[in-house]
Amino acid sequence: MPFTFKKLEIPEIVLVEPRVFKDERGFFLENYKYSEFSDFGIKDNFTQDNHSKSVKGVLRGLHFQKLPKAQAKLVRCISGEIFDVAVDIRKGSPTFGKWVGETLSEENKKMLYIPIGFAHAFCVLSDKAEINYKSSDEYSPESEGAIAWNDPTINITWPIKNPIVSEKDAKNNSLDEVENNFVY
Repeated sequence: MPFTFKKLEIPEIVLVEPRVFKDERGFFLENYKYSEFSDFGIKDNFTQDNHSKSVKGVLRGLHFQKLPKAQAKLVRCISGEIFDVAVDIRKGSPTFGKWVGETLSEENKKMLYIPIGFAHAFCVLSDKAEINYKSSDEYSPESEGAIAWNDPTINITWPIKNPIVSEKDAKNNSLDEVENNFVY
């Protein structure tokens, strides 16, 4: 089996470790294999791949898309190192407003699966980082939603101080003020 799946403190969030085949030439791994993810219970049909590059200290998020264009994501850092975060924003969930975070890096090759109903963010820990992630639906500007990265009710323990955020992300509201249509 090329993958190890580990449910995190919020069990819907899954840390995925691919099996890495290394030798003197380099390495090979499978990023994704529907049959194995499906056997574990992750049955999303990923329809869009995204690639971003950011410099040290950049923080992107907390982003999500509302129903009916909501997105599950499978995130992997292919260069550098990031701290990746998912926040449960499903109304009525026992873990509503709670977050989990994992360090993803070029070295550890781990991936984070984030289902529909969660906001996503990451900050860059290395000089530069490149992130590839799959989404289960295409980007829809009309469905876009975002929460303040520093919302005190969520209280994420970011491993960086004074992050670099976009002008847009600097204006995001708290979880309590943001409209979303996810119900547990």
